[in-house]
Amino acid sequence: MPEVNNSMWDTMMISAYGMKAQGERTRVISENIANAGTAALTPNSEPYTRKIITFKNEMDKQYDTDLVKVKDIQDDRKTPPTLKYMPDHPGANAAGYVKMPNVNMVIELNDMREAQRSYEANLGMMENYKTMSMRTIDMLR
Repeated sequence: MPEVNNSMWDTMMISAYGMKAQGERTRVISENIANAGTAALTPNSEPYTRKIITFKNEMDKQYDTDLVKVKDIQDDRKTPPTLKYMPDHPGANAAGYVKMPNVNMVIELNDMREAQRSYEANLGMMENYKTMSMRTIDMLR
């Protein structure tokens, strides 16, 4: 049986790790979107804080190739919470404002779209690999 070409196997591994990273990114973005309306419960408490995911390029010795992996998931402490006037809310301060999460839906939806496109690009690479492999097998018959 012929040995699998390492560069083709590397392509599959790189794509699989890319899909895994984008799947994790989608999970973090979904969490942000789900908590976008979660206000502070008391005037002195903080609302949900947006999460930010970062990636790293890491050499994988088992596969002898660079793979993308999640570096960290952190709270976005640079962007302050927004204030919304809701005087009847239990989290309202003396002026009637409640701290709301620092989640910007436009940013989250654009990040989600980008993660989806990156995931699909990696999936397309895997599908191309499968198609090329099947054509090679057909030619060997």
